[in-house]
Amino acid sequence: MQGMTLEQSFDRVDSDLRRRRWGSALAIGLIGAIALSGCSGESGSPAEAVPDSTVQVVDSAPVVDSVVDEVAAPEPFMILVTNDDGVGADGLDALVNALLELEDVMVTVVAPAENQSGSGGKTTDGTLQVSDATTKSGYPAKAVVGFPADSVIWALEQGGIDFIPDLVVSGINEGQNYSFEIAPLSGTVGAARAAAMRNVPSVAVSQGLGEPPNYPASVDAVIAWIEANRDALQTRQDGEPTPTFVSINVPTCAEGTTLRGVVEVPMGSLDGTDYNASNCASTVTPDSDVTGFQNGYGVITELTVDAPPFTE
Repeated sequence: MQGMTLEQSFDRVDSDLRRRRWGSALAIGLIGAIALSGCSGESGSPAEAVPDSTVQVVDSAPVVDSVVDEVAAPEPFMILVTNDDGVGADGLDALVNALLELEDVMVTVVAPAENQSGSGGKTTDGTLQVSDATTKSGYPAKAVVGFPADSVIWALEQGGIDFIPDLVVSGINEGQNYSFEIAPLSGTVGAARAAAMRNVPSVAVSQGLGEPPNYPASVDAVIAWIEANRDALQTRQDGEPTPTFVSINVPTCAEGTTLRGVVEVPMGSLDGTDYNASNCASTVTPDSDVTGFQNGYGVITELTVDAPPFTE
């Protein structure tokens, strides 16, 4: 089953109930037909009456249950999508379209109404203004007048959605957000951190600058990460402490070169290096998100919500 909206999941439940009722009626009809056939002999004449003392009452309920018993449909994987480039951004659109291709998912989009790049973990005091919107491809969304973290807070704490997501995905941002110096400034990272602070697993996804940004590369990286972690995410207990979250940064390689791969590395410091550099023809072995990104790798970094580089 492909990705579905909340309304489509209700339709599937209704369809399952109708099939069960039809199966029950069919099973009861079959039992009745068998009982009637037992009242005639081979010639079609009435069979001899059976003394009342030998009549046995058979409980048919187990038979009906065995006929209509079905394997329960899997619960959909619930994904909340946000970003900091705004609800109409190309990166968010590419991400949503890819997530909808996964089996048994429900994708909900709540994102800033306008571009809020560089807003980090900022939040807005007072009542948030929210309106109906769509992604660039027309997928239903909610647009929040505020920062990326506001979108998460409205969804999770202010009744914006009526479920607890299995995962919050923030992105895909236009531009990289790696290193100790830059990650805290990123609204993409700030939204993912806001989710983790509320005990919901999250991942921030950023695509390195280029003309145009190679969004398919970061789509591949985040889909692979979700598939590798989906079972654990979907079976965890709601409210279970979530002290860490994940940030994925993928460079846009120069023409004629390709991404060298995706590696899990710790966060590093720029130390005067070129933040926009990315040499996909390099042979350097990475030891941090800085050396990884700058030498042609997509980098996956685990961040802790209450440890450097984050400060309140």
